[in-house]
Amino acid sequence: MSTAHGLLEGKQGIIFGALNEESLAWTIAEAAHREGASFVLSNAPVARRLGSLDGLADQTDSPIIWADATSDDDLEALYEEAGTHLDQIDFIVHGIGMGVNVRKDVPYEELNYEWYKKTLDISAISLHRIVHHAMESGQMADGGSIVALSYIGAQRIFSKYSEMGDAKALLESIVRSWGYRLGKRGIRINAISQSPTRTTAGKGIAGFDAMFDFGEKLSPLGNASAESCADYTVTLLSDLTRAVTMQTLYHDGGFSAMGISDEVVMDLAESFAADTDA
Repeated sequence: MSTAHGLLEGKQGIIFGALNEESLAWTIAEAAHREGASFVLSNAPVARRLGSLDGLADQTDSPIIWADATSDDDLEALYEEAGTHLDQIDFIVHGIGMGVNVRKDVPYEELNYEWYKKTLDISAISLHRIVHHAMESGQMADGGSIVALSYIGAQRIFSKYSEMGDAKALLESIVRSWGYRLGKRGIRINAISQSPTRTTAGKGIAGFDAMFDFGEKLSPLGNASAESCADYTVTLLSDLTRAVTMQTLYHDGGFSAMGISDEVVMDLAESFAADTDA
């Protein structure tokens, strides 16, 4: 466990998307609490029966406000209630994502378009709504910070990642589009492109283990852990990164800069040799 440095002492915020201990948003909440932040936790009402958010709330002494991030009415009510717990909002973490077609193992060529739209709404457009309603509420503090969680599938094709690649590409575009506008008040917004991580959502992707192992072998530092992602997120929420905005920041052990590694070359050579022998 990392040592506390008080990087978020006195800061207040909202963390969206924690479901259980496997969630990146959960680990980020633990790190933010360690660094002195106070915050509201939020997830969709369906998460009441699917996750264990009450445990995180007890651990971090945080209230939970249940809200569907695809609903304007829910978000308006969330910010109204958040105002009874927080003096202002210094940071927001967007850790929401779900690929409906991916979960149902529908191939990209045959997407159910209603599910596709739902994926985009939940995984990307929800960020726009969350920021919009934060600004409309008047609670977002000048100089604040917003962080969304992404994956390199927004930039490169991982076939089994399917529609989620489109959703993350839209998410990263929304980060840039909001960044220009939020900058007028010194508010930053960035995306962290994290290594494949064994979250509940990640493990729902067909071929996830292969994606994880490939990342581990290609990255000079190996896959970045959830804990290191949480520490990195804390730096982006802190004043140490007050001039960083509109970026997709790769937290992936160097994966995004690699072409091929010795480990992958050896695996391919062994595979080719086995095919030849057969």
